[in-house]
Amino acid sequence: MKREDLPKVIEILKRHYEGWSAPVVTLVAQHTHDPFRVLICALLSTRTRDETTAKVCKKLFKKVKGPEDILRLSLSDLERLIYPVGFYRNKAKHLKELAEALIEKYGGKVPSDREELLQLPGVGRKVANLVLADGFGIPAICVDTHVHRITNRWCLVKARTPEQTEKELERILPKDYWIVINRLLVAFGQRICTPQRPKCGECPIERFCDKCL
Repeated sequence: MKREDLPKVIEILKRHYEGWSAPVVTLVAQHTHDPFRVLICALLSTRTRDETTAKVCKKLFKKVKGPEDILRLSLSDLERLIYPVGFYRNKAKHLKELAEALIEKYGGKVPSDREELLQLPGVGRKVANLVLADGFGIPAICVDTHVHRITNRWCLVKARTPEQTEKELERILPKDYWIVINRLLVAFGQRICTPQRPKCGECPIERFCDKCL
């Protein structure tokens, strides 16, 4: 894919996006405008199917409105609330530590700085960028498995790791597209550009794709 084709490709994906399932973290952000819920949902979503994350977040947020509510729950109760997300026991411990850190360091608020987010328990670069983009509307490129796989498959970037892909995309992608690229490619990757047997015959941007991988 040529870099100059990117604006056309993104506009085409935007038109088809409404017919696809939006990522659960994006839906939480759009419905709540709450960085805390975006952060929690992003953490729970790692290595977990969107359908499972959505059900768990709906159940969890009936009891949890802020970090104080997490601290009031016992670890076993929290584990039961977030089951069956992947690695739910580890995530429950991280949520406890996260809630404590938010209260002690930030007065219960989620910081809007990447480096501060990265200091929070369980938060890696993907989650930090997702919180900045969907939680605060701050331009940041969240590179998950879909973004990493698809942009390399397009021959748009040549990177071995998500971190390298992020740096490449920051260099070539106009900042206006930094927030939207993740939600578009997650939905696109789940429905059309799948890891195995991508549905090229149904792809609205097939003519732009060089199929490197």
